[in-house]
Amino acid sequence: MKKNILFLSLLIALLISNKFLGQTTNTENNYTFKRGDYNGIGKWYMGREIAYVMGYEGISWLERSEREKEENVSRLIKNMRIKSNDVIADIGAGSGYHTFKIASLTKNGLVYAIDIQPEMLMVIEKTKESGKIKNIETILGTEKSILLPSNSVDKILMVDVYHEFNFPAEIIISIKKALKPNGELFLIEYRSEDSSVPIKEIHKMSEKQAVKEMEAAGFKLKKNITNLPWQHCMVFVKKIKSTESIKY
Repeated sequence: MKKNILFLSLLIALLISNKFLGQTTNTENNYTFKRGDYNGIGKWYMGREIAYVMGYEGISWLERSEREKEENVSRLIKNMRIKSNDVIADIGAGSGYHTFKIASLTKNGLVYAIDIQPEMLMVIEKTKESGKIKNIETILGTEKSILLPSNSVDKILMVDVYHEFNFPAEIIISIKKALKPNGELFLIEYRSEDSSVPIKEIHKMSEKQAVKEMEAAGFKLKKNITNLPWQHCMVFVKKIKSTESIKY
């Protein structure tokens, strides 16, 4: 009888504890976990829910014929002021939509096409081979690292992908290490400040949110080029430490 009472007491205590645990928010390092948008993963970073990653099945969306008109990609490329000997990383390169446009301008340089989906990189390799393009190197990154050497790239481009990174804090650290001291990070995201932009809210980002996240990693906003139809074109650079001298 006593054993039965003890068992029931333990069972009730366990049920009560589980009930309260289910009501709390779990936190792991920089991240918070709670239910949010249907298109989100339930993981939050600095007040922003992370969106699901678009799989390789969405290549047709990346390569849609309307994209140039909708996003004015040609103008974005001009905004980057690419030099022929630049080393540039296209992070979340997908099908290589931007990669190949950049490669045509860096004849004496190199373009790293980085993605975490091997299927995407296979598409890039196939296009690269058929076009006999020599200045593109594909890299299978991880969720936490772009796997590039320190101080190895002049410019980094991220187009509509940062908001999908499962580990944004870790990725930005990796990006900062790879970027040369005077390098530039081009963060392109759909404007959440503009309700007329026909994209789901979780796939948008405000300048304020982007600056908050980048500053936490040691970047500062150099400028936000406002000449794209739907997107922010935010240019970030590394913050100069107080112990470093400013070169003119």
